[in-house]
Amino acid sequence: MPRLALIGDHNPEVVAHRAIPLALELAQKNVGVSLAWDWIGTDTITDAPRQLAGHAAVWSVPGSPYKNMVGALAAIRFARETKRPFLGTCGGFQHALIEFARNVMGVTGADHAETAQVTCNLIGDKFPETAPELVATPLACSLVGQQGDVTFTPGSQLDAIFHGQRAHEGYHCNYGPNPAYRDRFESAGLRFTGFDPENQIRAMERPGHPFFIGTRFQPERSALAGRRHPLIEAFVRAATA
Repeated sequence: MPRLALIGDHNPEVVAHRAIPLALELAQKNVGVSLAWDWIGTDTITDAPRQLAGHAAVWSVPGSPYKNMVGALAAIRFARETKRPFLGTCGGFQHALIEFARNVMGVTGADHAETAQVTCNLIGDKFPETAPELVATPLACSLVGQQGDVTFTPGSQLDAIFHGQRAHEGYHCNYGPNPAYRDRFESAGLRFTGFDPENQIRAMERPGHPFFIGTRFQPERSALAGRRHPLIEAFVRAATA
């Protein structure tokens, strides 16, 4: 039976963490496959290629800042480089951007404003003067508890998954991609393909990879209302192909 790695620091108080198993159960039932999954804490990841070798796919889940960013990024890199299906939602999406920036774009100091803020506070420095290159930065308006429409670029993988229809999604997010890096991401081969009505980025994918998708929204939350989600079903299909 294929196994899925859920990368994140499991906490039953996090709504998304309660929703993910429900979403996977709904998806595998509707798709007609069997799938097992393991929660893998970021603080336990010391050798991602060895530890994840037995997993068919990787889901980088919400709940950042992670206990061990290095471990989380190593798991994302492993999925990207080995062509394993990858899904990153909310914090997982943000960290997929950081991994790509560091290891594909050559922005070795790429970081997350949330993590950099914590680090600066610990050492007593000011923020952001001493911060590294922040590719994930605070949103102008918080998306915590918000919902909204998302449209997808025609011809994209996400557009195909949603059958050319817009989606209405829920969020629990205060951070997103730094607009200053958008052109560099796209020049390096990442494609932003999901947008809100104000044309703000809501999702990305990696052309040439069988399934490498990140969303600012949390599709797993649909399971709390007993609804299947097309993105999670597509991910499950890819993981069990």
